[in-house]
Amino acid sequence: MNVRFEALKTAWAHLPKEINTTHRASVIFSQNVFTRDKMKEYIASNIVEELFDLMDNERTLSRDIANSVAIGMKKWAMEQGATHYTHWFQPLTGGTAEKHDAFFDFDEDGAPIEKFSGSVLYQQEPDASSFPNGGIRNTFEARGYSAWDPSSPAFVIGDRLCIPTIFVAYTGEALDYKTPLLRSISAVSKAAVEVARYFDKNVKRVYTYLGTEQEFFLVDEALYNARPDLMMTGRTLMGHYASKSQQLDDHYLGTIPERVLAFMTELEQESLKLGIPIKTRHNEVAPNQFELAPIYEEANLSSDHNQLLMSLMEQVAHHHQFCVLFHEKPFGGVNGSGKHCNWSLGTNTGVNLLAPGKNPYQNLQFVTFLVNVLMAVHRHNGLLKASIASATNAHRLGGHEAPPAIISVFLGAQINDALDQIEQADMDKGIIINAKKEMKLGVGNIPEILLDNTDRNRTSPFAFTGNRFEFRAVGSSANCGASVLALNAAVAEQLNCFHEEVDALITQGEAKERALLSVIKRCLVECRDIRFDGNGYSEEWQHEAQRRGLDTETSVPLMIDQYLKDSSVKMFGSTGVFNQAELLSRCEVKWENYSMKLQIESRVLGDLVINHIIPAAKRYQTVLLQNVLSVKQVFSEEEAEILNKQDLLLIRRIENHASAIVARVDEMNKERAHANHIDQQRERAIQFHDYVVPLMNEIRDHVDDLEMVIDDQLWPLPKYRELLFIH
Repeated sequence: MNVRFEALKTAWAHLPKEINTTHRASVIFSQNVFTRDKMKEYIASNIVEELFDLMDNERTLSRDIANSVAIGMKKWAMEQGATHYTHWFQPLTGGTAEKHDAFFDFDEDGAPIEKFSGSVLYQQEPDASSFPNGGIRNTFEARGYSAWDPSSPAFVIGDRLCIPTIFVAYTGEALDYKTPLLRSISAVSKAAVEVARYFDKNVKRVYTYLGTEQEFFLVDEALYNARPDLMMTGRTLMGHYASKSQQLDDHYLGTIPERVLAFMTELEQESLKLGIPIKTRHNEVAPNQFELAPIYEEANLSSDHNQLLMSLMEQVAHHHQFCVLFHEKPFGGVNGSGKHCNWSLGTNTGVNLLAPGKNPYQNLQFVTFLVNVLMAVHRHNGLLKASIASATNAHRLGGHEAPPAIISVFLGAQINDALDQIEQADMDKGIIINAKKEMKLGVGNIPEILLDNTDRNRTSPFAFTGNRFEFRAVGSSANCGASVLALNAAVAEQLNCFHEEVDALITQGEAKERALLSVIKRCLVECRDIRFDGNGYSEEWQHEAQRRGLDTETSVPLMIDQYLKDSSVKMFGSTGVFNQAELLSRCEVKWENYSMKLQIESRVLGDLVINHIIPAAKRYQTVLLQNVLSVKQVFSEEEAEILNKQDLLLIRRIENHASAIVARVDEMNKERAHANHIDQQRERAIQFHDYVVPLMNEIRDHVDDLEMVIDDQLWPLPKYRELLFIH
């Protein structure tokens, strides 16, 4: 029995599920979330006011408040059908984690009751040695803590109440993505408030906003189960390009297939119930590739919602006989998937600090924050690249559908022109500000800057798109908190430096606006090299970026070194986002994760080619050899030689590929064994990158050639033409 054809029969048998469109978004939104309105209903009014105050002003939660909140939260959750509760956290595995406990307990008389106290709401104790920790925790040092994050609301899924939490070691170090993300949000708020007060004394808090465009692939569940490489690694380790894939650009924004639309409709409804504000859905460029995008939210909540969405997508896909692929490059030769992180800063007074203003004075505020972001990205471009670097994203970056592995900033012609005017302006011509706060700058007028005044540049990893920056280099499978916290920390450090420099000039007697422009001019000169509006795919840019001093490293293990650079250690330390021990542990986890993914991939590849591909090649060889012998028995020697010429060439071609595959697999296994015996995680990752990956690529080339010559009936794995088109 050919597993591939059985899988195809199963995939073709699927009928679209009925699309249920009876539920309006406005009616079901946050139906399963313990929102502020529900807190008011289920918690005493005096406690709710105190809870809201600490949520809004980042104050510490007392255990007395926790007890009162727990009573109301349990009552609401049980009314939604919850029987269990769990601390929902984000360990360094890249996914989420949860341990379910029942509300069930006994009272003093031994009678069964439903119980949920403030102490278990407030804190629990997962095993900290069983999650990636980079050596912070040993197996015999297992204690770790998960603690409630009141800024992200609890929600109910199925029979469980999920409580978003941080996850830290017994010794206090962060073991998750949420803890440092929250620290970075606080750091950038404090730093941005000081600068924003140059323009508005009423600013008390600055929020980080985030919108995550989630790209993904869908494949039929039956075909997925017939591809061990997809099941084990999330990508196809072999597969020749389909004759038709994305060449005609006919998939992008095309009609969504009916089965996919049914999946998306159910997913949207379940997401809305959990407070995830899904807004946009569409076909992406590659066949079977799609995108979902939410309305922007505060960054911590947006990050939580993206993790929840990814988990939800996998569950709902199963209802429709699909599997979701979040791998950045599941198929060779077609576009990979990213998670575009749209990032901005906004004040408690309702001002988007990265939105151009309606007059020159407002635009001075815009330019101030814009230039500080440019400086932050310039100073830490290597670190920002390290924050998105992984074994999986390495396949996507630099391809002709994704940003290159060089961080630069796209601004567009009008904003670049405005910045050039400021940089070249004569500071001695003075500044005039009237009572309406309209400003005339003798140093070169800041022109009117309109929303969406820029073109789009798909090759830019970090692009300004009208009123926000789009960090396009983040991978589809990544926890977006990893890149956002690095960006936040870099911007916080830069804003602190900017504030100190401007205040120093003001103290020396400089007028505020003149001091601001003076520092802005200096920053513009310093960070000019990070601005690039051209083609990021061109070979010329690779050389130009190197000349500019930008980080052009392409080896993921070496990119990770950026976390331990003196400038990174100083930046994370000064902003309170990471201490040195946490940074070292993150690097260890990243190096280990890189090695483990390649270890698994190389093992799966070796198994597939030796136990599936080579036997298929030998079977076809046997068929050809039998045909050659049969021809010799029927025809004359001269006729047989002519008739067998093509078969003999094909036999030799198959043999050459098969022999090369066996030799490369043997070599790959030896290199992997050597890497596995290296104790240091960094050196092990480098060994995998330098010696195992090239052999894997060679093996794939030989297998893909074999796929084009072996009888289709004998080929054991679903092909791209079958995987990439939903039936």
